[in-house]
Amino acid sequence: MTLDPSTLATMRRQHPTWRLLLADSAPLIASFLHRVFVVPNVRVMSQAALVEALEDTLFALREQRGDNAYPKGALEYLNDWAANERGWLRKFYPTGSDEAHFDLTPSTEKAIAWLASLAERSFVGTESRLLTLFELLRQMKEGSETDPQARLRELHRRRDDIDAEIARVQQGDVPLMNDTALKERFQQFAALARELLADFREVEHNFRGLDRRVRERIALWDGAKGTLLQDIMGERDLIAESDQGRSFRAFWDFLMSQARQDELTDLLDRVLQLAPVSELQPDARMRRVHYDWLEAGEHAQRTVALLSQQLRRFLDDQAYLENRRIMDILRGIEAGALAVRESPPAGDFMAIADTAAGIELPMERPLHAPASKPAISSVKLEAGEEDLDADALFSQFVVDKAALAQHVRQSLQQRQQVTLGELLDARPLQNGLAELVAYLQLAGEDGASVVDESTEDTVSWQAQDGRWKRARLPRVIFSRT
Repeated sequence: MTLDPSTLATMRRQHPTWRLLLADSAPLIASFLHRVFVVPNVRVMSQAALVEALEDTLFALREQRGDNAYPKGALEYLNDWAANERGWLRKFYPTGSDEAHFDLTPSTEKAIAWLASLAERSFVGTESRLLTLFELLRQMKEGSETDPQARLRELHRRRDDIDAEIARVQQGDVPLMNDTALKERFQQFAALARELLADFREVEHNFRGLDRRVRERIALWDGAKGTLLQDIMGERDLIAESDQGRSFRAFWDFLMSQARQDELTDLLDRVLQLAPVSELQPDARMRRVHYDWLEAGEHAQRTVALLSQQLRRFLDDQAYLENRRIMDILRGIEAGALAVRESPPAGDFMAIADTAAGIELPMERPLHAPASKPAISSVKLEAGEEDLDADALFSQFVVDKAALAQHVRQSLQQRQQVTLGELLDARPLQNGLAELVAYLQLAGEDGASVVDESTEDTVSWQAQDGRWKRARLPRVIFSRT
């Protein structure tokens, strides 16, 4: 691509990556999506879970910057980010689910990766990358050599080098890699591992685009099935035999080998135990990064499977051709939906009646109950003389468990674990023993919370009469799920 001014001006207006970097809320979008999708390698997240995570983030930001910061709701922000004019999230409904799900788009992941690359590095390694370049050139040279004698000479030379190295090791000369070289190579490995996960999302996006084009052609097709199938299968073979398709298939076959998975697991365990690598404090997920590759590749494979399912449904349409009128109506609806996809009508333009059947069993009907007529005596009311104490009515209170749960979630945003004593230091008990019991009930309902019987904490609070009360209990620890 030529980076001339016209091309760059068009990209600035249309490319989702550039639009994200220019957005006023780009810090919120990039940081939130990086924390929720990229860091834990989450490929798909339900709308309810994503809304809850964004609500917590917005609440924390409003506590810092005021209530006017980010005034819209979490769901409204997510729908805005998934709109066609934004393209930062993909909103869809998975098969068999009536709840919307969200996925990160390749353009957004590119923007996040570019922002992450702006951070300063402790040192810039060059040796490992230079050796990688030499190794790539050597592989290309050997892989394209057609002269058998030349390849034999190269293999003999490498064998001689290996024999010489074996002889040196047998004599006690064991060369070791220094700490700087180990750190440099591990940083290069971690960067390539993250780039590979991003590449999987782009491969999945390309396969999804093919599936979308196939659906459009099926919806608008009115000719012979054989012609359409030939065109679709030819386009699928073209993608499968492309450079990207062949590389993905080779990678998948390599990684699906159980021996390769065991080898990767052993190598990662050994490397992460090295002292120079431990000093870098690598991400804990790096130990199972090859399983993240498998999960990301499986999503791409599912997208290819959707294409096959679409073709099978198209072939099964023969059973519906007995009622041509219904098929014509359905195809007309699909064609009309595609025609207004880019500019959908505003407001509610279609109403669908409730499809659920109203079932009322005879035994569920209540029996007839005759209305009873109350007998009202005409007695003159007299003022009572009893003096009752109404203070008991005003001493009632309700413990807000939702506010307590929100306090626990806010405390766990910056920490992995927090004790009940630390929570009460930050926010003392206001309603005494009842509020303490509510905290213990939240800990019992949360599967991630634990109780340390070996350690005892003392909790104190001030009663309404001014006296201080204390309670001793085992240490309760809330953990981030």
